Amino acid sequence: MRRRVARRLSIGTVLLAMTLAALVLPLSGIWFLRLYESALIRQTESELIAQAGVVAAFYREAWRRSGGRADDGAPPLDPAWMRPPGFEPPWTPRFASLDLADDPILPSAPDPSPAATPPDPAAVLAGASLGPILREAQRVTLAGMRVTDRHGIVVASTGEELGLSLGDQEEVQRALSGEPASVLRERISRHALANGQSVPAPGRPLRIFTAQPVLDAGRVVGVVLVSRTPRSLADTLYGKRWHLAGLAALLLVSVGLLARVGTVAIGRPLRAVTALAKRTADGERGVMTPLPGPLVREVAELSEALTRMAGTLEQRADYIRDFAAHVSHEFKTPLTTIRGTVELLRDHLDSMSPEERERFLANMDAEAERLSRLVRRLLELARADVMTVGGDAVTDAVPVAARLAERHGAEASLPASLPVAMGLEALESVLANLVGNARHHAGPHARVVVTLSAVTPPTGDDRAVLRVQDDGPGVSPANAERVFTPFFTTARGSGGTGLGLAIARGLVEAHGGTIALLPSERGALFEVSLRLAGPDRGANADAGMDLSRGRV
Repeated sequence: MRRRVARRLSIGTVLLAMTLAALVLPLSGIWFLRLYESALIRQTESELIAQAGVVAAFYREAWRRSGGRADDGAPPLDPAWMRPPGFEPPWTPRFASLDLADDPILPSAPDPSPAATPPDPAAVLAGASLGPILREAQRVTLAGMRVTDRHGIVVASTGEELGLSLGDQEEVQRALSGEPASVLRERISRHALANGQSVPAPGRPLRIFTAQPVLDAGRVVGVVLVSRTPRSLADTLYGKRWHLAGLAALLLVSVGLLARVGTVAIGRPLRAVTALAKRTADGERGVMTPLPGPLVREVAELSEALTRMAGTLEQRADYIRDFAAHVSHEFKTPLTTIRGTVELLRDHLDSMSPEERERFLANMDAEAERLSRLVRRLLELARADVMTVGGDAVTDAVPVAARLAERHGAEASLPASLPVAMGLEALESVLANLVGNARHHAGPHARVVVTLSAVTPPTGDDRAVLRVQDDGPGVSPANAERVFTPFFTTARGSGGTGLGLAIARGLVEAHGGTIALLPSERGALFEVSLRLAGPDRGANADAGMDLSRGRV
């Protein structure tokens, strides 16, 4: 019964969602911060400042021609805004400073109040000449413009405030004191005003007021108040709606193409790898192969890693199958002999002579010993295959080689000392298998020579090289490639198990070394290359391998 798999998003869907999120988040941030709307407000403020400056210049000249005198007013002022950093007199530029995120939005402008004093006569004459100009300019600028005298009384306007006072309006008060000011105020619709309500106008709830003091000889002789509703973000976007729609369509198509490219580059190869992995898991052999030319490096690495893993698992399965077949075959012969002997003794024990009984019992003991030796060899081979090596295993190979050479009657050519990166028991097992193999196959009267030396290969890593050579019949070319294969032996009749060289190879490779059968003019020549321990590590004959645990 197949396990039910929960539905999950595909890579293509995830890539599409991530791309859309990357597209929407910046736009959302701009929308909430209202950056663009602040830019529109500053643009409007800059335009109003320029208009106020022009109107102030016209009013001052008209006021002077009408007989206005600056010394009749307040004492001279020296405001800081008239000395902007980086500018020399007479330049007094004024820059936009309103920010929708920082500046407060004030209530709508208060209604003009009746004037407490009569307006300046010169200001009235100047305003009368300026009024038609302001109303004409309003048709183009859409700005409401008012000009007051030095007391805040309106002398020129695009509206109906002539003779009324704007002294209660904050920005006008600041301008009368010599400080230019710009503020944001709520905008009230004309329909609401007609009905006595105070409701912000829909669509454009803000209005910018800019007050510019009119100076003459450093004294305030009037104020220019200019106001206008800025273009809102919605108005600007609506005006560019077709351009924005085209851009949105282009972005969506680009997002779709990018998601498609990501799906083709990542999703499709992964699905192919998954399909091959499922077929391999279902028992098919040889189906897991690297993908042909994937675009993404990680996908290529995954495909190659799974291919290597599948190959390793297949090799391991073949090894286990062959190993089981060999073990079954090796155990079958002695067990058959033992069972046959037992049956023979059971049927004919009474009729056998003592010599015959002893001979059959000796055969059983020999076969039992063969089984015992085979079991020990199999345990050694298994432990060599799963061995883990510690970094501090160091053994002086010279006394070990000398002792084993003497035990097997072999000659030895050894240096004074040569520490190698291998434990004592592991090194003894390797040497014993090599020297015993040479003595077993070459014969008891063959000459076996053990040599040990230190060499420096081209890679620069010092190595210890152990060679075991005999002058026996040697190994045929047909068998040379099989000598390290488990259970392969040409001396099975004399008790050989075919596991000695396989055990030696497992131990050597576990310690980072190599073992090989080299060509020789006579006999067999085996060479073992091991890492040479550094002089600072010293020789530690007790640091060895616990064969009962398979660790060094």
